Amino acid sequence: MDTKGLPLAAARGLGLIDYEALTFGGWDLFEDDLAQAARNHAVLTDSQLEAVAPVLSKMRPWSAVSNTRFCKNVVGTSNKKAHSLREQVQAIREDLARFRQKQGVNRVVVINLASTERAVDLTLPKFLTPEAFEAALDADDPDIGPAMLYAYAAISEGTPFANFTPSISADVPALLQLAQRNGSPLAGKDGKTGQTMLKTVIAPALRDRALHVEGWYSTNILGNRDGEALNDPASKANKIDTKGAALDSILGYKVQDHIVQIQYYRPRGDNKEAWDNIDVVGFLGQPMQLKLNFLCKDSILAAPLVVELARTLDLAKRRGEAGVIDALGCFFKAPMTQNGGKVEHAMAEQQRRLMSWLSEGGVRPVLGKERIRG
Repeated sequence: MDTKGLPLAAARGLGLIDYEALTFGGWDLFEDDLAQAARNHAVLTDSQLEAVAPVLSKMRPWSAVSNTRFCKNVVGTSNKKAHSLREQVQAIREDLARFRQKQGVNRVVVINLASTERAVDLTLPKFLTPEAFEAALDADDPDIGPAMLYAYAAISEGTPFANFTPSISADVPALLQLAQRNGSPLAGKDGKTGQTMLKTVIAPALRDRALHVEGWYSTNILGNRDGEALNDPASKANKIDTKGAALDSILGYKVQDHIVQIQYYRPRGDNKEAWDNIDVVGFLGQPMQLKLNFLCKDSILAAPLVVELARTLDLAKRRGEAGVIDALGCFFKAPMTQNGGKVEHAMAEQQRRLMSWLSEGGVRPVLGKERIRG
């Protein structure tokens, strides 16, 4: 099977590149090869790791751009030596160019999978136009974080870019304009993998059955590096903001007691636990409760979505589309939209829009090994 339940032959007919043609590379703050990183994070079973270790052991990440003012709790040992913001952007672009040449690929998709950064004020003048953003880069403006630099590096070359994190990235107004100008397809933000995915499935059903939601209490415990990053209050606030946006939009009214909590709990590792208590009122004012407990693996939920984002953004590029691709909203907690349009959060409707977009024509044939995800 292929994308979203389509038979492989049908998916190929839609113009998506084959999985076998994907080539991967990327950045990290830690120097471990991918086999060692997989061992450290203990996501794969021993037999799975044994099967892929020969390949993963040959893959080493490139040194990354970081800034502890934006992400306080994740400090690595493999940082770019470049100092100015311009130098950092140039280093990112050189990594991409070197990868294209070494791997023989001629198309690239960049996806931000880094730890959550603190928020910034997007209404500031320096973020409103490409020209103002360029001037802020030249001035080494302290409000420009690493996620923006990766987005800018990709968009400035017309490369497709997705933000799988809550960080401020391609949603900067100046970069949205630049993406339209340079022909760069965009998608984001914050991957919808676990608790919020279930919330956007269940909430429409409660709405359609006229079960009024009095309160929805959501808590998460996780112990991986993502959880460690979110242990910083500024990063956590940015994450909670994207997790909490969907419910009121789906239901059509404000849930007064909608509480979302995230706690770092080291022993959990990558095995995230999401627990929800939902208080609803039904016919004749009768109160009822729904309780969910989702024991899941964060990386296992996220990885296939990232792969499909790379394939669909590549398809958008070959179709000549630019700017935010609304149809990819199903992948995200806080979907970006073209020109600030209304956001659709309900999972079933998002899925319908994705499938409709995939069925559209007008794309040149796929040629061989043409893309990476970084």
